[in-house]
Amino acid sequence: MVRAGLTPERLTLAGAELADEVGFDQVTVSALARRFDVKVASLYSHLKNSQDLRTRIALFALEELADRVAEALAGRAGKDALAAFADAYRDYAREHPGRYAAARLRLDPETAAASAGVRHAQMTRAILRGYDLTEPDQTHAVRMLGSVFHGYVSLELAGGFEHSAPGAQESWAWIVDSLDTLLRNRGARRPDAAAPPEAIAHAGNRHAR
Repeated sequence: MVRAGLTPERLTLAGAELADEVGFDQVTVSALARRFDVKVASLYSHLKNSQDLRTRIALFALEELADRVAEALAGRAGKDALAAFADAYRDYAREHPGRYAAARLRLDPETAAASAGVRHAQMTRAILRGYDLTEPDQTHAVRMLGSVFHGYVSLELAGGFEHSAPGAQESWAWIVDSLDTLLRNRGARRPDAAAPPEAIAHAGNRHAR
């Protein structure tokens, strides 16, 4: 039985839902055809192959997550922005584990440059500018935040924190607080942020006496 109204967008959304149910690695054109109770061949007028489907799901997930993060960040700065960013990232992963895995798919450079992955990087850097970080510290911090959040979320999704105290939420809050402290200290360590020029000159005159 052929289902009317199949489009690349509808198939992508169905693929994203399937990824959440069975895992992103299990999403194929064949699995999607079974979901719609159609023959595989009928989907190839909308999709090139399973890799095309997986790429579409990855782009969809990146866009969806970017929209969620942007909404969470609206009107926030400093630690509030960092916590909102972190929570939106973690909540999305827990609600949509398959889509979260899809968002980690390695894309070719051209596709990645046109994806919402660019928005993620821009929002991360906007948060870090609130900590007065300059290069290369800002890039180091972008990589650090991505590594910490992804590592924690991956371990949590795998059940790594279920059998010991304190709870995962308490540890998450501790980590976000620690990251905020680290980033504020890094910003304060900038040579030009250590003290205003007049204060440095005054200190030098005092020692010269």
